[in-house]
Amino acid sequence: MLVLRNATAVQFEPALIKEGVDIVIDGDKIKEVGANLAANYPDAQVKDMKGKMVMPGIVCSHNHFYSGLARGIMADIKPSPDFISILKNLWWRMDRALDEEALYYSGLICSLEAIKCGCSSVIDHHASPNYIAGSLNTLRKGFLKAGLRGMTCFETTDRNHGMKEMVAGVEENIAFAQLIDRAKENGEEPYLVEAHIGAHAPFTVSNDGLAMMAEAVQATGRGIHVHVAEDRYDVTHSHHHYSQDIVERLDSFGLINEKTLLAHGLFLSEKDIAILNAKNGFLVHNARSNMNNNVGYNDKLTRFQNVALGTDGIGADMFEELKFAFFKHRDAGGPLWPDSFLRHLWNGNEILARNFGAKFGRLDAGNKADLTILDYTSPTPLVADNLPGHIAFGFNAGNVNSVVVEGRFVYENREFPFDVAPIYAEARKVAMRLWQTMDKLD
Repeated sequence: MLVLRNATAVQFEPALIKEGVDIVIDGDKIKEVGANLAANYPDAQVKDMKGKMVMPGIVCSHNHFYSGLARGIMADIKPSPDFISILKNLWWRMDRALDEEALYYSGLICSLEAIKCGCSSVIDHHASPNYIAGSLNTLRKGFLKAGLRGMTCFETTDRNHGMKEMVAGVEENIAFAQLIDRAKENGEEPYLVEAHIGAHAPFTVSNDGLAMMAEAVQATGRGIHVHVAEDRYDVTHSHHHYSQDIVERLDSFGLINEKTLLAHGLFLSEKDIAILNAKNGFLVHNARSNMNNNVGYNDKLTRFQNVALGTDGIGADMFEELKFAFFKHRDAGGPLWPDSFLRHLWNGNEILARNFGAKFGRLDAGNKADLTILDYTSPTPLVADNLPGHIAFGFNAGNVNSVVVEGRFVYENREFPFDVAPIYAEARKVAMRLWQTMDKLD
């Protein structure tokens, strides 16, 4: 039993700020929340929060841990004037250069960095065409080492080796989902990692590939995680080759449901949006990535029923991501205010709930004890009604003091429970080797 005493309880949805609160944690769940509760649990471990903000854990709903060693990359990258050339010259060479060691360090570093930014959970989307079988379990090892909750999947594609590559990608997704099922059944470890059935984007997956993915969804009970309409090319490709809109095509294979995660969606049609909404699926908005790739702005955010926020591989600082999402929206003349984007951030908890079969995102009894703890001293009054404004204009990752996942501190007083310096030192060596490998590829 653990009691977080004298906390300032902060909740996004519904908005809540309450000082002088004790949060009682029993195992992996919140047991009780209220004033002066510590005395009721004399045998519990008590940690004095001294008024720090304790909120449900922050979720990054779309990321790419395979890109963790790309920061400051020094490789021979050809000029890339458009999105497709960026993919071919940078990311599709990096993912082909990954081996088991590089992927492990990339995933582990990303897990540690996410926790430092206040994330308790990250939903990952993975690619390593020359290291497919076993790659998702390699990422899972990084999640477990860091203590981060999350999901991952392999992005099925035919872009390198045709049908052989697509089959291998689907098989890895199925194998990983089955590995997770066995781990849950055997109680081998805390239930921290879940699976999606992944695909890169519809323009690199044939109908045969979608049919295989549909079988995987049916066999595993998981949903799909895929990029859609990140660039107009994806739309024109679907129209030219299949005479269908993108989501319409996915839905024709039974791939759109309440566990569906579609990343980006800048150029989805009204018909596509209606299908996603009717099936209760999620769009994940990645504002900074869209800006970095110069693909345009999603001016249809208000039409989607379920929107979450991700980074698409640009770190895992969700405070920063929320700010960019809001400011870019306002710059584009959008009508939404910070409360809408705070709800988008909170929606990551709903994605977790649908996939982990548990309650997330509220400081209520029975919810998972995934928590983010902040030092934030406000120069102005801070109440529930103006919480979105404080987050959009005040909060930042530098305020993160501690993170709790599954009832356990994975980051406390800005320190990890193990020495991370050797991990970062080794990652730097691996990154140099990875970049050299990239230069050897066509």
